Amino acid sequence: MTTTFAQETATDASLRRFLHGLPGVDQVGAEQRAAALGTRSIKTESKRAAIDLAIRMVDLTTLEGMDTPGKVRALASKAMRPDPADTTCPSVAAVCVYGDMVGVARETLGSSGVHVAAVATAFPSGRAALDVKIADTVDAVAAGADEIDMVIDRGAFLSGRYLEVYEEIVAVREACVRADGSSAHLKVILETGELQTYDNVRRAGWLAMMAGGHFIKTSTGKIQPAATLPVTLVMLEAVRDFREATAQQIGVKPAGGIRSSKDAIKYLVMVNEVAGADWLDPDWFRFGASTLLNDLLMQRTKMTTGRYSGPDYFTLD
Repeated sequence: MTTTFAQETATDASLRRFLHGLPGVDQVGAEQRAAALGTRSIKTESKRAAIDLAIRMVDLTTLEGMDTPGKVRALASKAMRPDPADTTCPSVAAVCVYGDMVGVARETLGSSGVHVAAVATAFPSGRAALDVKIADTVDAVAAGADEIDMVIDRGAFLSGRYLEVYEEIVAVREACVRADGSSAHLKVILETGELQTYDNVRRAGWLAMMAGGHFIKTSTGKIQPAATLPVTLVMLEAVRDFREATAQQIGVKPAGGIRSSKDAIKYLVMVNEVAGADWLDPDWFRFGASTLLNDLLMQRTKMTTGRYSGPDYFTLD
């Protein structure tokens, strides 16, 4: 794909013309390919490396109304040392929290290298005035967030108000810039479970990338279906094609419903086969999850000791 879209030409008409000119998604073909890739197996010697990579890709997440500072501190401690009994176990990529918990997570993580991600822009609905969404983002960045996970206005997107969605993403990215000129990374949540078609997923992904998102993310985890292999396949194709067209690499984050090591490895196989090995890195691929880490740790222990540890061996998320 060689088509590009210049930011300065953005109008509703030009965005609609570009997005609806993207190749349509073959629904049957996408689902069959995702199913086939999901049956791939990897050799035993590669499984340990895949599990460690998956751990390094986890955004360990708590997004509940009953979150407390104590819970966030415990989660951040687990993020840094997922298995305190094994110093070879890698830390996760990030801890993902609501904006009011960013300071707690930042203080606990310190200079560990584990990032703080904050959901913003009226998560999970995305239904608020733009100035409220911008203030939400600015507050999270000021509190120490390294990454912002924003949600698009699905109502605006499904109504064809593409420029409104585009300009909102641009504005949120600008709000991610700190006083010193550095910037928090922006992950754009498409909420694919509400987008109705794979064509809409592809269009929303391209819209988010053209507007400056550093990552495109499937879901808030609050809507079903959340992350699925076929949806992630479509998004991986989009970032692959976007890099071919623009020379810019964009990350992908499936989130919600990924709970087992077996499922995580299916996603890693898909990343390698669809986008390529360049995306097999926490800088370019993440898992948004709260319970996946425990299963990864249990499988890792099994490969090390030859026996399973019970689920109560590791702290609950």
